[in-house]
Amino acid sequence: MNVVEIGSFLLLVMLLLLGGGIWIAVTLALVGWIGMALFANLPSVVWGKNLFSALWESNASWELAALPLFIWMGEILFRTRLSEQMFEGLSPWLNRVPGRLMHTTILGCGIFGSVSGSSAATCATIAKVALPELARRGYDERIALGSLATAGTLGILIPPSITMVVYAVAADASIIRIFLAGFIPGLILMVLFSGYIAAWSLRNPDKVPPADPPSSLMEKLRRSGSLIPCALLILFIVWVLVAGWATATECAAYGVLGSLVIAAASRSLTWASFRDSLMSATRVSCMIMFILAGAAFLTKTMAFTGIPRELAEWVHGLGLSPLALIAVLSLLYLVLGTALDGISMIVLTSAVVLPMIQKAGFDLIWFGIFIVLLVEIAEVTPPVGFNLFVLQNMTGKDSTVIARAAIPFFMCLLLCIGLITVFPEIVTWLPDAVMGKDR
Repeated sequence: MNVVEIGSFLLLVMLLLLGGGIWIAVTLALVGWIGMALFANLPSVVWGKNLFSALWESNASWELAALPLFIWMGEILFRTRLSEQMFEGLSPWLNRVPGRLMHTTILGCGIFGSVSGSSAATCATIAKVALPELARRGYDERIALGSLATAGTLGILIPPSITMVVYAVAADASIIRIFLAGFIPGLILMVLFSGYIAAWSLRNPDKVPPADPPSSLMEKLRRSGSLIPCALLILFIVWVLVAGWATATECAAYGVLGSLVIAAASRSLTWASFRDSLMSATRVSCMIMFILAGAAFLTKTMAFTGIPRELAEWVHGLGLSPLALIAVLSLLYLVLGTALDGISMIVLTSAVVLPMIQKAGFDLIWFGIFIVLLVEIAEVTPPVGFNLFVLQNMTGKDSTVIARAAIPFFMCLLLCIGLITVFPEIVTWLPDAVMGKDR
């Protein structure tokens, strides 16, 4: 069999296993084992050695230690009063902006996303506070749901991000550079979301309730004071990371310590919340590392069969322009996003896609942000859109209703992808400016 037939066979096996409800991590390992047994022409003892070495190498990584720590930091803050304080602190400043308190969903998700690293946690936390408050004040429910579904995805774009850590490990790229690359696209996306809300509000003034009585500057500052601890934690993590005083893993450890201090100061830290946050972070971390281990074994199988190399050579031989290649990959990830979560999308495709990207001359850091934006789209794409499920459980609305409400913000995500494709400096400028092009 040639590499095309081998690749098609393994892909069919993978789809059958996934369709049968087999865990993604187990599916990846089984496909790797089948490929190694049938097509690698190696003795069985080597298969076992490759399996165990893949399991060890994929998880015995100092960089990967940042993953459970960032997850735990988000879990701790998820159980504090941060979301309520955030709404209370932001609302006075938005009273005269078109759309008024609708913008709290965008700003709240951006701020909480910068400390949680999780899309679902960001969406759930902000929705829990914002939806009842916006409904009580008479704001349009459709825009509120659509903005929350998409703005919740900022949790995986604005650093620190769990998805970014997974991509950096899969691509053997610098976690710090990936983090730095996410800041400007994240800010642009927040501007696009808020810009649409403002434009919609100006076109539909009858659907926006009247402004609250104006507050004095001192009153605004007093109500925003509760945001200071969280803002200081974010600034500290970013500063020590950018200044090179700490690695991403050390920053994650500082983040856990800071979140524990904030939780204790807000009187939200109890033994029950501490235990729940630790157990939840453990479950999520084990799930991700299990998937990474299965993907690592599949990657070894791919290397022995030569599929990535042949595929990269085939793509190179087609003479596709960089934009044509990106367009094809965009369609691929949009299709995958209808059936898989973001982390699974990355680990399932990295063994094949990354050699193609490198062969085409793309920067791996830029491609990391490109994938993260596509993963954001996957979070609001039926039928497996995690943020749609979160809001469905919280509101009782059907996921298709929420997905339709998110369409305008979905288009903002596509526009952001277009911008970073046409102007890749949006992604690469900050890491190059801070760390230099050769680091």
